Amino acid sequence: MNTLFAADLAHLSRREFLRLSGQGLLGLFGLPFLSRAGQALRLNEPGHSPSAEPVRMGRSVDDELEIFDKPTFSGELQQVYWRDLVFDIDEVVFGDMQPRHNRVWYHIKGKGFAHSGKIQPVELKTNTLVRAVPEGGRLAQVTVPYTDAIKDPLKPDEHASRLYYDTVHWVMDVSEDRNGKSWYKIWDDKRKRHFFAEPEHLHLLDAEDVTPISSTLPQEARRIEVHLRDQIVIAYENDEPVLITRAATGGKFIDGDYTTPFGNYITSRKRPSRHMASEDLAAPNSFDLPGVPWVSYITGGGISFHGTYWHNDFGKPRSHGCINLSCDAAEWIYRWTHPVVPFDQATWTDDSGTQVRVL
Repeated sequence: MNTLFAADLAHLSRREFLRLSGQGLLGLFGLPFLSRAGQALRLNEPGHSPSAEPVRMGRSVDDELEIFDKPTFSGELQQVYWRDLVFDIDEVVFGDMQPRHNRVWYHIKGKGFAHSGKIQPVELKTNTLVRAVPEGGRLAQVTVPYTDAIKDPLKPDEHASRLYYDTVHWVMDVSEDRNGKSWYKIWDDKRKRHFFAEPEHLHLLDAEDVTPISSTLPQEARRIEVHLRDQIVIAYENDEPVLITRAATGGKFIDGDYTTPFGNYITSRKRPSRHMASEDLAAPNSFDLPGVPWVSYITGGGISFHGTYWHNDFGKPRSHGCINLSCDAAEWIYRWTHPVVPFDQATWTDDSGTQVRVL
C-alpha cells in the first residue's frame, strides 16, 4: 500500500496524525493492517480495508524476480523469474525490517513470496473499439499488463514499443490492416511519429474521468509538501492532510547527483502523458518510458510529479530528480492541483499553480 486518501485519514485526530508522523511517517501506512497486526491480508477475505489496494495480478518489472519461501530476503530462494511475466497474487504481507523503506511482500500463488518493489500491480480488462476519435485525439489508458504496439498495420510484424498497464497515450485515429482488423493510431510525442496498438487493450478516457478534485476549494487553501528524508508526499486542504503517499525522489548514482532540490515551487505545467527517455531529467540513462502518466511539473528543467510503472519500490530515492509516485497518486495530484488542464490539451502552462514545498 502506497497511498492514503482523505477517507483513510478522516478518522484520525490531529494528535494521532502527529504521533504517526513522528514515526518517520511510515507508521501511517500500517493503518489498514492495524486490526490484524502481523497477519497476512488475504485478498479474497470479506471486509478487508479498501485502503490496502487489493492486488490480484502482478507484472515483474525487473530482470530478476526472486521468489522465497518466506517474506524475507534471508529466506530460502525458490526460483528466479524474469521481466514482464504476469503472476496471480493471493496475499499481501509485511516482511521483516529489511528493506526498511518497503516491507510489503506479495505471495505469488503456488510459488512463494516476492518483494513488492519488483512487481507492478496490474489488471486484465479488455475494451470495446471506439471509432469516434476527435481531430485533436483522445486520451487512452492501457488496461492490460502490457500490449505490444506495431509500427504499421500493413506490416504487423514490425514491433514499435511495449506499452504497460496504467500508461496513458493520445489516440489520434482508427486504422485497419489488410485483414480488416482495427488498430488505434497513437502519437509518440518524443519520437514525433505514430505507432499502432490493439483497441481492446486501451480504454478511451472521458472528460469525467479526469474532472478536478475539490474544485470549489480556493487555490490558497491547498498545498503540497515533499519530505525527502521520509520519501513522503502530503497534500493539505486548509492545513488538513487529504493525501499521503510514498514517493521515490531523486537519488545519487554513479553518473551524478540527481537529488530532488529543496525549495518552494508551483505546479506550473502539466501533461497527461509524456514519453520520457534517457535525455530527460526524469528518466535514468538508457531508460525509454513511453506514456508516463499524469505529469505535473514544478521546474522548467523537467522535475515533476508523475506516475511510475517501471518499479513499485517507493520509499527511497531512485529517480533522476523527479518525484516518482504510483499512477493512482500521480493522477490524484494531477486532478487536484492547479492549473486545470482542458481535457483535449496535450500540455498546459499557467503561473497560478499549486504551492509545493520540498523539504
